[in-house]
Amino acid sequence: MSNTLSASFLENLRSATASSHSGLEALPVSVSIINPSVTNSEYALYLNLMHDVVKDAEESIFPVIYKSITGLDIYPKAHFIEADLSTLGFVKDSFLQPLSQNLDATTITPAFAFGIMYVIEGSSLGGRVIIKNITNALGHNAESGASYFSGYGAQTGSHWKAFLNALTEYESMNNCQDEIIAGANFAFDAINLHFTVNSHL
Repeated sequence: MSNTLSASFLENLRSATASSHSGLEALPVSVSIINPSVTNSEYALYLNLMHDVVKDAEESIFPVIYKSITGLDIYPKAHFIEADLSTLGFVKDSFLQPLSQNLDATTITPAFAFGIMYVIEGSSLGGRVIIKNITNALGHNAESGASYFSGYGAQTGSHWKAFLNALTEYESMNNCQDEIIAGANFAFDAINLHFTVNSHL
C-alpha cells in the first residue's frame, strides 16, 4: 500500500470519527481523569467503566479479528485494570458488556471489528497523558495502581504504528474503509453511552 493511500485512509478514518471521539472526551468522567485534582474515587470509577469496555472487547470482538489477521502484537489488558482496582481497594466481580450487548459477534465483519479495535488500541495513546496526571495527583505508577494506563510502556508509540500499518494493509486488501469507520464510530458511541449511563460507583 502506498504511503499516500495509507495516509488518505487514516485521515478519512480520523475525520469521520472526530465528532464521536470528541463527544466521548468531553464527558465529565473523561474530563475528570485528566484533571490535576482527580480523586481516587473518580479514578476508580473510570477504571471500572473501562474494564467493562476492555474485557468485553477482548472476549467478544478481538476473536473476530484474530481469526482473520495474523501477526497483531496485542495482548489482553483487562487484568491490568483489575490489578489497579485492587490497589485502590475495589474488587471487580461482575461486568457489563457495552459493546457486544448490541452486536452479534458471529455476524459482524472483521472490518467492523477492526474499527472497534482501532478505538480500544488507540486509547493506549491517551493513557500516556492520563498516567502522568494520575502519578502526579495520586502517586500511582506503572508498577502499582496505574499499570493499565502505562500501556505498552516505552513501546506504546511503536505498537500503535504497527497496529495502524496492519489496519491500513487490511483496508487496502479488502476495500473496507466504510465498515472500519462504522465499527470505530459504533465503539466511540457505545462507550459514550456506557460512561453516561453508568457514571456512578
